[in-house]
Amino acid sequence: MSNRPRDDISAAPCSPDRHDERRREIFAFLREDERHRTARITAPGADWLASATAHPRSVLALWESRPSAPLAVPCGGGVFDVVNVPAMFGRRMLDRLWSEGPGSGPAAYHRGRMLLFAAPGTAQRLPSLLEWEEWGSAVPPLLCHGTGDAITVPPLAPAPAGGAGPRWIVAPDTRHPWLPGPEILLWACVRAARGTSAATVRISIFPPADQDAKVYDVSRRR
Repeated sequence: MSNRPRDDISAAPCSPDRHDERRREIFAFLREDERHRTARITAPGADWLASATAHPRSVLALWESRPSAPLAVPCGGGVFDVVNVPAMFGRRMLDRLWSEGPGSGPAAYHRGRMLLFAAPGTAQRLPSLLEWEEWGSAVPPLLCHGTGDAITVPPLAPAPAGGAGPRWIVAPDTRHPWLPGPEILLWACVRAARGTSAATVRISIFPPADQDAKVYDVSRRR
């Protein structure tokens, strides 16, 4: 975890009650329409995103002044990594995660790509796992963002229906969202890839069998 100083919101000199009141005032518009809860970031979700920056309070103030502008946030630092995949493949991953798996963390769409928020360390481990499992050729190119990288995420105020620009698919709505790790995202990649090329892909934790090895039929008793 990074040792850089953070002016975390919890360290503000105001009392907890005053802090909560101020945050409610700043992000009141985030709660005006409950119908957009899934696709709209909440005040606790904004706190979580800002916690990845060196100066959360300053960042929140900036976002308050420009709620319709996209946000730039750093990855890594013990808060989150991001796995960046082509939009259609990312949608299949989300479908698998929600229909067959444990669900997903926050996810956003930007410029034809899906941004899947993941547990810290995923950016480093997931590519290695895909290579080790021999799925590298079946999965489209992934961009894994970790420590030292930054991403653009959707603005606090959602874009109009059909509008261009980044938008949340699963918006952060809590100060401590659950984030999938590399093994879960590997599983989702495999399921998504199987759906597109089931006849040509496989997964195994064992090395390929020796093609010259003898195979014995043990299905029948003597």
